[in-house]
Amino acid sequence: MTIAPDRSRSVAGRVAIVTGAASGMGRATALLLASEGARVAVTDLDLAACEGVTAEAGANARAFALDVSDGDAIKRVVADVAAAFGGIDILINNAGVSSFCPLDAEDEYDAIWHRAIAVMLTAHQLMVRAALPWLRRSDAPRIVNIASTEGLGATPGDTPYVAAKSGVVGLTRGLAVDLGRDGITVNCICPGPIRTGMTDKVADADKIVFAKRRTALRRYGEPDEVAHITLSLVLPAASYITGAVIPVDGGLMARNA
Repeated sequence: MTIAPDRSRSVAGRVAIVTGAASGMGRATALLLASEGARVAVTDLDLAACEGVTAEAGANARAFALDVSDGDAIKRVVADVAAAFGGIDILINNAGVSSFCPLDAEDEYDAIWHRAIAVMLTAHQLMVRAALPWLRRSDAPRIVNIASTEGLGATPGDTPYVAAKSGVVGLTRGLAVDLGRDGITVNCICPGPIRTGMTDKVADADKIVFAKRRTALRRYGEPDEVAHITLSLVLPAASYITGAVIPVDGGLMARNA
């Protein structure tokens, strides 16, 4: 049996943009894609940190400074990426910010709310819209939005983050329906407890207690474990999965007690 080119299990030569790629899951995703032969635009607020990732990734990666809360910057950087690499095949919306804030924190809540929505929801649709002209030219266009299990449930004191990530789940489904006619797949990953910069403030002892109490696998996940699921969703062979919301959470959402 001959495998058609558009059913390939390789991303070699594909052009990918990863937001929030200077650290954590974004960094792991950028490094994994580059190691698999994709040409990767490593984007984040901190250009120096992005350059650190590209130095590790090698010649397949380039660094771009990008504030995803700035719509004009998104248009400029996406166009620069397309010009530098000759197109865009894959978009990974990963950028995020920690947004824990109690409702009665009057001096902080509004600012944190607006920042959370801007970075973790509005930016996703702005990135998609900016990349669309090039995605529509690709023979295997893929979008993956990184949400959270906080988009499937809620932790006390986390309403800005929960609202933003819940929005990403809905946005993913809406985009999948709208872009299906163009052959563009749009899927969503909901990481659970992962060892990233956002969870660094949680003491290791508390991580162990939480994981044993709440997850089926009884441990925190690692960024590369999320990256590998992202890679699976952007393969040309992943051509008939769209609108999916996939927890990568060690069984957190499956466990009742």
